[in-house]
Amino acid sequence: MALMDTRNSHPQVRNRTYFIEILPPKIDSDKLLDDLDLFSQKYNRVLKSGFCACLTDNAMGKLSYQPIEVIQELELNSKPDQVMIHLTTFHTLTQIHEILDFCLDRNIFNLLVVTGDGSPRLPKLSLTDMGAVGSGKKNVTSVELVKYIHLKYPSKFNLGVAFNPYEPFAGEFAKMEAKVAAGASFIVTQPILAKNENLDVLLAKYADMPVILDAWMSKNIHLLSEAVGHLLSEDGAYDPIANLEAIHKWYPQCKICLTQLNFKAQFHLLDPDMTSFEW
Repeated sequence: MALMDTRNSHPQVRNRTYFIEILPPKIDSDKLLDDLDLFSQKYNRVLKSGFCACLTDNAMGKLSYQPIEVIQELELNSKPDQVMIHLTTFHTLTQIHEILDFCLDRNIFNLLVVTGDGSPRLPKLSLTDMGAVGSGKKNVTSVELVKYIHLKYPSKFNLGVAFNPYEPFAGEFAKMEAKVAAGASFIVTQPILAKNENLDVLLAKYADMPVILDAWMSKNIHLLSEAVGHLLSEDGAYDPIANLEAIHKWYPQCKICLTQLNFKAQFHLLDPDMTSFEW
């Protein structure tokens, strides 16, 4: 009865289809077996509920196991359109091809391609790796990687790119135009905390392209500021569920990705009865 009461108190978060971010275990974990077991539980729960599991690639520059390593090690199933893998430029070219080949073999076609936060301990794609698609640039970005994937794997992947509504308008939209021209077919935003003018312009400009809005599900705004690269106001208490409800009201046409979701305290507020995933 308590569970039903809790669910009814947040009607806006029910009957929705969500992308749910899951972080693979860190390389330096001192409880790796426990972390792998927890990852498996989260992953299987997301897929069973009909949502899409979004698996990160060394998020915020913290060295972690690759999604394909964890999927393979744990012998996890991957359902078409229910797994999205993040892919950064901080890999060797050989690693990029290993990841892409694995994804094709497992019917994982949705990739979020980002430049990435990086780390001194990680390799980085070079312009030489990218060949002609990287000409005229100083460093490899998500633009070059999107072009490269389409060149080497034509019509195989559905490639998404990132949008940061907190960056200056002109620069961020110039980047987005380059990403779309490179072959991006969907957009994922940084976490949304309020109705955003830059986001409104994005949605109008790319009305025919799926845009997935990120909802920050942790109360830790300091960590969010670090994630988006801008200092965000910490005045007052942040209610992740109230913010999620608000995003649905502001942007009902958009799908939502849940970042830092607390599976124990928050997952039951979502709709566990969905059996299919379409976007």
